[in-house]
Amino acid sequence: MPNIGPAELIVILLVALVVFGPRKLPELGKSLGHGLREFRKSTQGLKAELDGVNIVATPVVEQPVTVAQTAAPVAAAAVTPPRNAEA
Repeated sequence: MPNIGPAELIVILLVALVVFGPRKLPELGKSLGHGLREFRKSTQGLKAELDGVNIVATPVVEQPVTVAQTAAPVAAAAVTPPRNAEA
């Protein structure tokens, strides 16, 4: 896409001035500004909504299990004799 330089911008503004006239040009600029502002608000709202969905959908990472938490049940099971051995 070619860049628009100052010369091209002046030509575009002159053509717009001739086509729309000096009275309508400020009104068109104002309505264009309002339209761009509304478009920006809607895209930001959509982006925020999608980010909110991504935050809710992400899984929660569990805390890692420490060695002390896993060693206690294993040691207790090794010391307790099975019930079938007494009978």
